[in-house]
Amino acid sequence: MVTTRPTLHGTFGMVSSTHWLASSSAMAVLEDGGNAFDAAVAAGFVLHVVEPHLNGPAGDVPIILAPVGGRIQVLCGQGPAPAGATIGHYRDALGLDLVPGTGPLAAVVPGAVDAWLTLLRDHGTKSLAEVLKYAIGYAADGHPAVERIGLTVESVRQLFEEEWTSSAEIYLPGGAAPAAGGMLRNPQLAATWRRLLKEAAGPGRDREAEIEAARRIWREGFIGEAIAAHAARPAMDSSGERHAGVLTGDDLAGWSAGYEEPVRHEWRGWTVCKPGPWSQGPVLLQQLALLDPGLDADAYGTPEYVHTLIEGGKLAMADREAWYGDNGEVPLKELLSPEYNAGRRELIGERASFELRPGAPGGRTPRIAAAALAGAERAGGAAVAGSGEPTVDRSGETRGDTCHVDVVDRWGNMISATPSGGWLQSSPVIAELGFPLGTRLQMTWLEEGLPTSLTPGRRPRTTLSPSLALRDGEPVLAFGTPGGDQQDQWQLHFFLAAALRPPVRGGLDLQGAIDAPNWHQDSFPSSFYPRGTRPGSVTVESRIGEETIAGLRRRGHEVTVGGPWTEGRLCAVGRDPERGVLLAAANPRGAQGYAVGR
Repeated sequence: MVTTRPTLHGTFGMVSSTHWLASSSAMAVLEDGGNAFDAAVAAGFVLHVVEPHLNGPAGDVPIILAPVGGRIQVLCGQGPAPAGATIGHYRDALGLDLVPGTGPLAAVVPGAVDAWLTLLRDHGTKSLAEVLKYAIGYAADGHPAVERIGLTVESVRQLFEEEWTSSAEIYLPGGAAPAAGGMLRNPQLAATWRRLLKEAAGPGRDREAEIEAARRIWREGFIGEAIAAHAARPAMDSSGERHAGVLTGDDLAGWSAGYEEPVRHEWRGWTVCKPGPWSQGPVLLQQLALLDPGLDADAYGTPEYVHTLIEGGKLAMADREAWYGDNGEVPLKELLSPEYNAGRRELIGERASFELRPGAPGGRTPRIAAAALAGAERAGGAAVAGSGEPTVDRSGETRGDTCHVDVVDRWGNMISATPSGGWLQSSPVIAELGFPLGTRLQMTWLEEGLPTSLTPGRRPRTTLSPSLALRDGEPVLAFGTPGGDQQDQWQLHFFLAAALRPPVRGGLDLQGAIDAPNWHQDSFPSSFYPRGTRPGSVTVESRIGEETIAGLRRRGHEVTVGGPWTEGRLCAVGRDPERGVLLAAANPRGAQGYAVGR
């Protein structure tokens, strides 16, 4: 097939990310002798600057890493609910039915920066100054703003001008939103990182000691103090009222990013690794487990194939709603077992289902939040400006996404990371620091006894979901996408396109798999405020073709036809251990993502 770009092939190093400046910065680190982990950290901090409408330093990042000769691990940069984030406070004291989608009340303990610093300390080779210089340069000297930054700022202009004035100082200088291609600066953020470097570089400190000092400053020094003071100030949120947050200095000081084992699933010679069920990552694995064992390349792209994947996705997402959470009781073994999925597969019929049908793994009784079951009533309502995650809207028009970066180096180290949260439209900018808080608590329910009930110390069930796949025990593919609830739908379609179709030039056709027409369905409660659902809905790219669109409609799907390039924001890197060849590809949609390498 003709692709928008070639799948890159080389031997030195490959990077794919959602912004060309992040990809180029990461490649510069590789060229300077750094490894994949150094490069990913540099890219992560650059993404905070050049995609501020999609992520920020006070956001979140789950990371999957595969060091050469080491264990594949997940590094969790998803912070938990603060100690004061109780259902009683939100529901009884404040009278809320849902956690707001914006403002300090929705803030978790920020996880991204500590995770990036932990990765650099444990697996990198560069100093903190060497990886931060790219982000500092773009923040201080400016970068050409992508169009979506200005459009996002315009969507919350009134909020910025009347309520979040610290945000207006950066993103409405002189009253004007950033113009597409115009230079956008964030001198406050540049000053924050420069001060961090100065304070961390104490006498006699080596590389690791400096990084540890920076982590302490983030949690307890001038940065942590400013975050805690800011969270205590009431601010307007999506409830229509001003609320103070519950995040404190003790919450910041008491948490740090940590490593854990990935969830794995074997599928036709592949081993696919994902973060645990505190993310939605196992949804991808459940969808693979649900596939008919006889599925082959001939079925790819047919109306029946798309229908089957849509219906399997509904079942997996229903299980996500009933079972996933940070409670240590998720029955993953049963959810991924052949016996369980054989029974679930029988529920996929010739017609589209409009029901939310969680399973009963091991005979357990599923439980869905009452507010989730009422979500269809909110499906037609417009979200408050700035709330939720910016992703693909109901018309199929892309409003943005979160971010992603994958890197593989010449030694074979691989990493996949999905930074998000702390968007400029999520919460007021902390004036002293140049970035806002995240709003991940909106993914919890104000109802007791659920896997995702708001609970102090627990991580909200995030949508962030990087992926890493192995063949014959060797890591060969790192991939992921922005897109909120759509992430593990789009990733399934990409993975199958790469795994089922013939390779090109001796390697996986990564670019062809990314370019292939994509789709998503919304027959489950959204993870984002106001938590609506649209039973039976499917949004497809027009390129999917009239035959498939008509076939889906005949099967009862409520199909929305979006633009030709509106679904999916995939990044991917790969390696062929036998030939020593590295590969990369990136999403052309939105004209931001880019892969580089040699």
